[in-house]
Order: sequence, then structure tokens, then C-alpha cells
Amino acid sequence: MNNHITLTYQVSGDDFTRAGEASSDVKSKLKQMGVSPEMVRKVAIAMYEGEINMVIHAHGGIIRVTISPDEIIMVLKDQGPGIPDVEKAMQAGYSTAPENIRSLGFGAGMGLPNMKNHTDEMDIKTQIGVGTTVTMKVKL
Repeated sequence: MNNHITLTYQVSGDDFTRAGEASSDVKSKLKQMGVSPEMVRKVAIAMYEGEINMVIHAHGGIIRVTISPDEIIMVLKDQGPGIPDVEKAMQAGYSTAPENIRSLGFGAGMGLPNMKNHTDEMDIKTQIGVGTTVTMKVKL
């Protein structure tokens, strides 16, 4: 028997009206599966922040979520510009979001720090001009 579920989402770039749909869907599926509210919250926050980053910085991408009895793994893959300085990008408040994005209430520089704070493991692989893959794990 297959005891894990894989969900795949296409995230559109620059579409703030649909940003958050993937994380909302995962949140409701986890609730239906009886995952604890604390774990659902961690996954929803981490995934939402990643999804918003994909919309703002990377022209969208693909999110693959694997849910197993032990953990939830979220892989966010884009073909955006890449992250020039990951260490700097991990600092709370550091943002490269343009003013028009900030005026919408996004781009406060808390995305990556929030993603790390709400997951048990986070790995960023990025290449300038090629894209970024962020893998996050939440243990159940």
C-alpha cells in the first residue's frame, strides 16, 4: 500500500490574486487527514511564504508536496533569477522586492526567515540565471 501522497501545484508569477492557493489547498488537505493544528500551521506558513517568494521574485514555478506518516516535504522549484547572497537573504528584514510589491504589503524580508523558523529542515539550492529550489521538511 502506498502510504504517502504527492501533490503538485503550478504557481503563476506576478499573480497576487492566486498567490496562496497552493498553501491553502495543502492546509485543508492536512486538516482533513487529521494532522495536528500546530503542524498544519507550520506547513501552511512555510509554504505560503515560499509561494509568495515565487510570485514576487521568480515568475512562478512548481511546488511538490509529499505527505507521509513521518513528515511533510515541500519542494519549491523555480526558474527565476536565483538568489545572489543566500546568507544575506536569510536575514530578517532583508528584501530585494521592488517598491510596487512592497506597496501591496509584500516583500518585508521575512519570507525565508519565516520558512526556516516554521520547518525542521530547509535547504536552498540556487544558481544565478537558472533558478532556485527550496526543500523544506516538517516532521510529524
